[in-house]
Amino acid sequence: MEFKDYYKTLELAKTATPDEIKKSFRKLARKYHPDVSKAANATERMAELNEANDVLSDPEKRMAYDSLSDSAQNQDGRDFRPPPNWDAGFEFSDANGQGGMGGTGRDGSHSDFFEQLFGRAARSKTGNARNPGSLRGQDHHAKIELDLLDAFNGTDRSLSLRRARVDDGGQVINETHELQVAIPKGVYAGQHVRLKGHGGPGYGDEPAGDLLLEVVFKPDARWRAQVRDVYQQVRLSPWEAMLGVTLSIQTPGGEVEVVFPAYWKPGRKLRLKGRGIPGTRGTDAGDVYLESELALPPANTGEARAAYAAMAAAFPRYDPRRSPETAA
Repeated sequence: MEFKDYYKTLELAKTATPDEIKKSFRKLARKYHPDVSKAANATERMAELNEANDVLSDPEKRMAYDSLSDSAQNQDGRDFRPPPNWDAGFEFSDANGQGGMGGTGRDGSHSDFFEQLFGRAARSKTGNARNPGSLRGQDHHAKIELDLLDAFNGTDRSLSLRRARVDDGGQVINETHELQVAIPKGVYAGQHVRLKGHGGPGYGDEPAGDLLLEVVFKPDARWRAQVRDVYQQVRLSPWEAMLGVTLSIQTPGGEVEVVFPAYWKPGRKLRLKGRGIPGTRGTDAGDVYLESELALPPANTGEARAAYAAMAAAFPRYDPRRSPETAA
């Protein structure tokens, strides 16, 4: 995926003020609008301008985009992928019932780059369902990264969230504020933890909005979660896989003694019922699925090579290139 330089698209410096962004977009839109432009690529160019303007004219999207572009290494048309949970720690407000990272282009389309960065986040936000003119404060949204173990035990976290505002000089300012948050036991990826009254301020006597924290789990080589179920790989030696073995397995919820039956088959999963992410408010706990895989010891000594030779001699008719049903 190509990295999109939105400043270059709008012919702007990164220090451009909101007024400069507006003026440049209007000038280029008049030049490339398909209704007036004779350029062969007018429609494509107009879509690029709309997308760049959608991001840079929104202080919150611009703040997140600037943070990503500062650290991006492949900005010259080479393959680019945003890091996992790249937008964690940014706080976004609702706008007319949509998440701060939402919005669509004027022509209704966006590039894959925009969709990777902003599209999914926009669709995942719940929005602040308010009638026009409501004085209640806007709801805010942020993504919070947790360790999977936090979902099993619950935890108190100190969060640093970044939010954007435009100063008197027209520059986008990143502000950081700290929060102490009690993460309840049993949260899962995609769930929102609501902090009442921590959103935008209300007007008059109306209450402030809420802050909704979307839970995501940090990548962990040991485990991966799907809603409340947890998947964990277990490596077995050839003799363990074929003869069966009893092992003590460290799951996120604690150590469990597991019997792996004889005659291992690729893709086999063992289910540990109820040992996944705990349930909350009457919901059932998830399960742990142990995915066994075969680990081959290296033939890096004379004794090891002799052992492999003995194994080959013990199975003279075995052909691994035949199907498991016909191999003997």
